[in-house]
Amino acid sequence: MKCFLFAVFAGLLFVSCQQAPKGYVINGEVKGQSEGMVYLQSFRNKMFFDTDSAEIINGMFSFTGEIEEPLLYGLKAGDMRYPAQFFLENTTMDVVLDANEESILVKGSSANDLFLSNANEIHEKGYSIDSLVSNYPDSPVAAFYLYRYFTYQLSLDELKATRAKISPALASCPYVVDLDAIIKQLENVQVGKVAPEFSLPDTAGVSVSLSEFRGKYVLIDFWAAWCPPCRRENPNVVEAFLKYNDKGFTVLGISLDHERNQWLKAIHDDNLTWTHLSDLRYWDSEIPALYGVRGIPANVLIDPEGIILAKNIRGEDLRRTLEELF
Repeated sequence: MKCFLFAVFAGLLFVSCQQAPKGYVINGEVKGQSEGMVYLQSFRNKMFFDTDSAEIINGMFSFTGEIEEPLLYGLKAGDMRYPAQFFLENTTMDVVLDANEESILVKGSSANDLFLSNANEIHEKGYSIDSLVSNYPDSPVAAFYLYRYFTYQLSLDELKATRAKISPALASCPYVVDLDAIIKQLENVQVGKVAPEFSLPDTAGVSVSLSEFRGKYVLIDFWAAWCPPCRRENPNVVEAFLKYNDKGFTVLGISLDHERNQWLKAIHDDNLTWTHLSDLRYWDSEIPALYGVRGIPANVLIDPEGIILAKNIRGEDLRRTLEELF
């Protein structure tokens, strides 16, 4: 009898182990599209990349796989301009993707619940990322929000203090790894430091180095043709350039574009008559990363010896700073 019971128990244990879910299962529905393809996209450095695809049959689709930890992904179908973002984790998730509204509804994921519950508030004035990290130090979601939106909003000291509250268990999380790299770069480009040297091709493909501008005050201006806030700021930069160019001031444009024709057209349309450089690698460009730039427009003002005088001065701040200098 004991042997029989043990055999039954062992059999049940085997069946239980066999049925235990491993990895993720996405059971999906697409509103507004009954057929076609849907793409599962991974996120890296503000960009999404196709990692899997599934056929939409009668408005339904599914994905299966496995990831090491909960991470941000996107789903894109039909004519969606941007993927609908969600946090993917190793569980069974019921997903409704609205291709027309470019929105997503997810059930069955605690990580995604935390992600969506902060998705709107994260952009509100006064939002406390420190509180989110303090309350969820083990969550990749909190680490993601700190990395994605606050590396250019917080001071370096504030950023480091909040980073210190992330659990050591997330040390290998890609968001924490990238965050640590950004903090290291920001330490190298604080006011009073020597601006890091770099070289990039100009609009004619000729390599130009920052050191070629020694002897002048230089505003290193990070922008892109696709960035509306950058385009709105461009008239202020043009005004500053025209007013002080003959007094030893110039602008060096660093574009995060990826389409050459759009880059050149924006330079022409906005009357940006200074030197422009770009490797057309979008957010993978090494020079914004070298300066810890995570959002544009951004800029760095350096003196004739290459010392950083100010950072991210725009509009009235730019005018006032240059008036004091000249």
